[in-house]
Amino acid sequence: MLKLLTYASTLSLLVLFTPVASLRAAEPEEGFTPIFDGKSLQGWEGNEKMFRVEDGAIVAGTLKENIPHNEFLCTEQEYENFELRLEVKLVPASGNAGIQFRTKRIPNHHEVSGYQADMGAGWWGKLYDESRRNKVLAGNVDLGDKLKKEDWNDYVIRAEGKHIQLWVNGVQTVDYTEQDDGIATKGIIAVQIHGGGPAQASYRNIRIRELK
Repeated sequence: MLKLLTYASTLSLLVLFTPVASLRAAEPEEGFTPIFDGKSLQGWEGNEKMFRVEDGAIVAGTLKENIPHNEFLCTEQEYENFELRLEVKLVPASGNAGIQFRTKRIPNHHEVSGYQADMGAGWWGKLYDESRRNKVLAGNVDLGDKLKKEDWNDYVIRAEGKHIQLWVNGVQTVDYTEQDDGIATKGIIAVQIHGGGPAQASYRNIRIRELK
């Protein structure tokens, strides 16, 4: 009886002093649906010479040779109002990549046009307008040691109406409201590897919750 009481007391203390975040980590994310199955590129389209699946992640680019130009792997489905969560990794840290959203392919071209949640030295967490206004729209946060160079980082993109927010590893980097009524609020999602020197961008655990 004494042993049972001691065990119960120890268990109670463990629960009492375990951080709330740790207890919540095992909880499912309500309303989120995977858009990458971790095994294939089903539901996505792009240059499969530049994109592949390795160890449960979409891997873009190569560390063996230069990358001729920007490449994008795009969802076949369009999304409008949503919260997108995923993990990303960029090697080397000096490389460049990003996540496109509310985007469209440019016909007969390798480029896409739309918003990009950026990745890369000096670019992490910025909101860029790819092949449209061709400029940084928002974001100038120094992530410091919050950024895990050449390792996995959490990225969150929330787009609701004209309001766009970005977070990297829990740090909000963008809180932007679109002022141009001509900018599309619906489009595909895409992952990028930037043209240039050898680089490799990886994307995994990609899930989305559509907002009403």
